[in-house]
Amino acid sequence: MMLIHAKLFLSKLRLLTLGVGFAIVSSAASVYTATAQELTLYMVEQHGCVYCEHWDSEVGDAYHKTTEGALAPLVRLQLRDPLPEGLTFARKAAFTPTFILVRDGQELERIEGYPGEDFFYGMLGVMLKNAGSAPG
Repeated sequence: MMLIHAKLFLSKLRLLTLGVGFAIVSSAASVYTATAQELTLYMVEQHGCVYCEHWDSEVGDAYHKTTEGALAPLVRLQLRDPLPEGLTFARKAAFTPTFILVRDGQELERIEGYPGEDFFYGMLGVMLKNAGSAPG
């Protein structure tokens, strides 16, 4: 009889633990959602840019599905076009692609060039962490 009660207790404890784990995940997801609204990743590109094409083929289609894409949605800009109103970069982009992390219209950090998928996500992860929004 004691063994049955112990199994029942452990079973309820596991359910309780799962419930708490879900609450923590839900809370973290809502924090990321709130933060994602503040950050934008601008990709400055130009037609004929080979490295932009590499980024498109290696990262582009999946970026919006990643944690990083949720934290900092991507907006593409052409190198020679004027910046949208209310957007300020620390300096004009000179290379393509240039990825500029922005909060409330102000540049925080940038990646100039495309170093490959692994380095891109690693560098972007550092930028997001510096912005207080590290991917989980």
